[in-house]
Amino acid sequence: VQLAAHEAVRAAVVSADPETAADTAAHRAIALRPLNVQVTSDDYTITVTVSFIDHTDVSMVGALVSDVTLQASATMAFEPP
Repeated sequence: VQLAAHEAVRAAVVSADPETAADTAAHRAIALRPLNVQVTSDDYTITVTVSFIDHTDVSMVGALVSDVTLQASATMAFEPP
């Protein structure tokens, strides 16, 4: 998930459409699905947060252990296209 966030923010900071670039890059970086990709920005930086919910489906243990959310964020300065 960290790799997906890093690749997504790298793509977003140089794109005219940061949301689409981030989503595409995150999904190319790792095979986990479904990914939730959120893009936020201010005047100088873009932050991409990628999260994945790993469902616990191990028989017997799965009922006792809740799902695990994996999340990573990365921030970079804008590089105008």
